Formats: sequence, structure tokens, C-alpha cells
Amino acid sequence: MGIKERQERDRESVRRAILDAARDLFVAEGFQNVSIRKIAERIEYSPAAIYGYFRSKDDIFFALAEEGFRLLGDSGGDGERAQRAALPPLERVRANFWHLYTFSREQPEYFALMFLDRSVPRISHEYERFAFAREMKKHIVEEIEACIQDGHLPRTLDPAVATRTLMLGVLGVAVLRLSERLAPGENADLLAADVLNVTLAGLRSGIVLQSKPASECPLDATAADARAS
Repeated sequence: MGIKERQERDRESVRRAILDAARDLFVAEGFQNVSIRKIAERIEYSPAAIYGYFRSKDDIFFALAEEGFRLLGDSGGDGERAQRAALPPLERVRANFWHLYTFSREQPEYFALMFLDRSVPRISHEYERFAFAREMKKHIVEEIEACIQDGHLPRTLDPAVATRTLMLGVLGVAVLRLSERLAPGENADLLAADVLNVTLAGLRSGIVLQSKPASECPLDATAADARAS
């Protein structure tokens, strides 16, 4: 291994240590309660050294959020994605949201950082960086649109509202499990499955959804909104 390759490896090792320490601290203490100095102390580096890798604490969060969304998109690998793609349309929708729930089990720290901490920066501040995450959401909405076009869901259904409704149901169970607020003996996996089944059955029945498409979702912010913020 040459000198340049060794330097790159060492730099990546330090960057990884910074991200791992920051993730653990953000989840344990809350983003707003963690400083660059505290992250540096965790890995026994100086605060100045941290700035050689990240511009700010916000930049560290954005790097972690990007990792989290990529893990969400990639978890399960090509085999699981191929299996989901081969399912009938409505079962594909169910599998997509079940995948979100299993992500909360397999990557609880990333899930908590991405979905639970209210003090983290808005990812719309890094609009271009998270274009891939918007594509993930767009794909899920398109799957519901396909169900509507094929007659599996009512034509009166707003795909964006249906997506939001299903997502919030799954997230709710995930939060209950992570915060240890389930009743004694209650099975979170079965509860999540019930939530998905009941919500999909309600959507199929033609129930009128009262809510409107979310206009403040960070993933949907425009580039102009991101620059203005």
C-alpha cells in the first residue's frame, strides 16, 4: 500500500470514528445537547481536528442522515428488492412500508436520528444532497398511483395522502417499540402488520381521507425554498 492510499485509509477511519461517535451522542443526548467538543472528547481528538473533516455539527448530521437514507434504500439488497418488484401491486405497497418498519428494527439509531429528534437541521438545507431520498419517496407514491390505475384502490384516493397515512401508521408503531411504550407482552411486529392491514383495508374500502397532501415535508422542499432557508 502506497503512502497516498494509507493516508486516505487513515482519513476515512477518522471520519468514520467521528460519525459513529456523533451518532451515538446525538441519539443518547439529543442533537441540540451535543457540541463539537463533546464529539472530539469521545474519540480523543481536538475540536480543531473535527473541523478538518466537517464544517459544522450540522454537516455531521447531514452526513449521518445521508447514510441513513441510503441504508433505508439499500437494506435487504438486490434480492429483496427483486422480490418486492415481483409482487402484485397492492402487496408491493405493503412490502414497501413493511420495509420501513424493519429498517427501524435493524437500524434503530439511524431511525431515531432521522425521524425522532426534533432539534436536528432540516434536510431541505442540503437540497441536492438528498435528491436520491426524494426519488425514493416518489417511487412509493408511484406504486400507490399504479394501484389506483389498476383498480386496486379507489380513483378518488390521493396517492400522496395515502402514502403519508401508511407511513405515519408504521412510524407510530416503530416509535412505540423504540421508546419501550408497548404494553407487557405486546408484539410490535404483529402490531405493525395489523396497522398496515387495517390501513390498506380502509383505503380499499373508499374511506374519505380528511387530510391534505403535506406541503412542509422536508424532502419535498424546492431548491428555491432550500436557498431561502
